Amino acid sequence: MAKQGREPVRSLEGLTAAAKGAANAATPGKGLPPVHLWNPPFCGDLDMRIAADGTWYYMGTPIGRPALVRLFSTILKREDGKHFLVTPVEKVGIRVDDAPFLAVEMLKEQSQEGWSLRFRTNVDDWVACDSAHPLRFEASAAGGLTPYLHVRADLWAKVTRALYYDLVDIGEERMVDGREMFGVASSGVFFAMADAEAVRGAL
Repeated sequence: MAKQGREPVRSLEGLTAAAKGAANAATPGKGLPPVHLWNPPFCGDLDMRIAADGTWYYMGTPIGRPALVRLFSTILKREDGKHFLVTPVEKVGIRVDDAPFLAVEMLKEQSQEGWSLRFRTNVDDWVACDSAHPLRFEASAAGGLTPYLHVRADLWAKVTRALYYDLVDIGEERMVDGREMFGVASSGVFFAMADAEAVRGAL
């Protein structure tokens, strides 16, 4: 039985080897392991944490190798509000302070539906903002709104503050269910941020 708490379930080297093995099970052309198909036994919690700024920590120390963070991110899974690293044979719990990813770069491109937004995450995934990968906006404790982008499955990326201001700059007003809303459009979908009158009053 794996121990709970701060003692690691396995060494970082062992977990890295398991993650590399899982990566070999990636679907051709997709580049990501099919973690949604795996349901291994829970083997306890690992002392690994993803901080709100996107930094990954192992036993309190930042993981300084981007390639290793990228590898672990490919076997990340969320179930019932909790995050896990999953291989075909085991599942270990980790802590996530906010969202597991950060959206750190945004491109605005012309598409058949008008403008399309694409975001790069801190682990170098590119995600097109559309109906399958929506933006949602939550009230920030510091004031204003914090945007989140759906990456895959039940995993989200927090959009950086700088990109939030870029979204505000390209925002527009549209009528949604009889209410004038302020938001952004991408790939033919309108993502409402807030009531348009409230936004006008804040600007």
